[in-house]
Amino acid sequence: MVCRKTALVISDSLGDTACDVVLAAAAQFDEGLFRIVRIPRVRDVGEVAAYLEPRLARGDALVAFHTIADAKLRSDLVSVLSAHDVMQVDLLGGAIGALARLTDTEPRGIPGAIHRTDERYFKRIEAMEYFVEHDDGRACDDLADADIVLIGVSRTSKTPLAMYLAYLGYKVANIPLAPGMEPPAALFEVDPAKLFGLTSRVDVIADIRERRLGDDMARAVAGSYADPLAVEAEMRDARALMGRLGCFVVRTDEKAIEESAAEIVAQLERVRAARARRAGADFERPQLS
Repeated sequence: MVCRKTALVISDSLGDTACDVVLAAAAQFDEGLFRIVRIPRVRDVGEVAAYLEPRLARGDALVAFHTIADAKLRSDLVSVLSAHDVMQVDLLGGAIGALARLTDTEPRGIPGAIHRTDERYFKRIEAMEYFVEHDDGRACDDLADADIVLIGVSRTSKTPLAMYLAYLGYKVANIPLAPGMEPPAALFEVDPAKLFGLTSRVDVIADIRERRLGDDMARAVAGSYADPLAVEAEMRDARALMGRLGCFVVRTDEKAIEESAAEIVAQLERVRAARARRAGADFERPQLS
């Protein structure tokens, strides 16, 4: 009889949160040591007991990770798992209890509350649609609704960074700066606080471009696309344009997308806070008669 090792994910919602945690932990181990099984939308602990009993009877090794929002259901599940001598990790209960003590309020106990459709969800969808419509220079004659405009030469991570920022809920347009092509006129009308110029080391860009070209025929067609001297000239022109536009410049080489995004968001917040303070000071300043 084969003894199976199973990480059991139990939730009164979809179990996505617990799965993310278990998968992150599983990445620290070799593949194939155990399997992950999900039991979502649990409403009665009898469902869990019915799964456990035949597997424990045949000698399977189990550990249960659970995210149960309802306090009574969570308590019942803990009891069932303990009665069956199954290792368990409560991924939600401790956090809810700590926040309840911090705020001195009772939690709502609503399953899947983090995934519920709300204003943030619709804002994210709208931002993703805007990204698709304004990726790689599309619709660059209309940037009035953009929260962020990214510019940079080819292979400075404009598209993946724009996509990530859109996921965070920002409307992002990204515009490539190509040699011999004039930047769109609308770019000069954008609030400089929304403009971010992406730069990278010449050797990093040249290496990425070289790998993207592939075979000799592609290199012949692309000409100087991956030539470091040509890349240096592109970067020089791009930096000059960024200076004229008043961009905030972000280095993207040797950085995760999340790091570059955090730098951009932090700059937006600094500008917003500074403008709010200035507006408040102007409001309080006495008017001269």
